[in-house]
Amino acid sequence: MASAPQLPQVCVVYLLRTDERGIRQVLLGRKKLGLGQGKFVAPGGKLEPGETPTDAAVREVAEESGVLVAPEDLQVRGSLDYHFPHREAWSQRSHVFVCEKWRGIPRESNELNPEWVDLSAVPYAEMWDDARFWLPAVLAGGEVRRDFTFGEDLASVVDATLSAHRPNR
Repeated sequence: MASAPQLPQVCVVYLLRTDERGIRQVLLGRKKLGLGQGKFVAPGGKLEPGETPTDAAVREVAEESGVLVAPEDLQVRGSLDYHFPHREAWSQRSHVFVCEKWRGIPRESNELNPEWVDLSAVPYAEMWDDARFWLPAVLAGGEVRRDFTFGEDLASVVDATLSAHRPNR
């Protein structure tokens, strides 16, 4: 039996902080170009040839937000497999990280205009549809291993299952 083709690899990093009011916040921003344009997302992107998910996470956070994170400060929180049967080129495996230590102040880039959002006000309705299934648990300290299949509209989750895959570290 032939094995399934390996999905392209991407990463996403949720920077968390407690603000001066004592409120927990996450860094999100509207995606300016490419896949997911107009949606609220966290910094992240494709792994380059030879990169590990951790290497890509460090690079993508710097490129998209101007913030510097150390590899040892990234907390692996799991992985997500995204399947787009109506547009296979969009299918991918996303490695999920959380980080609570960094250097610098988030700034706008050509990809993202980052802003701090209270955890109680995360705009799930303006994010990819899958986020509502798993992101609240990850932001609360949990882990995730899920498979999501998106429908013909390329925006709505039509199947969400626990995943049997193991994330690359």
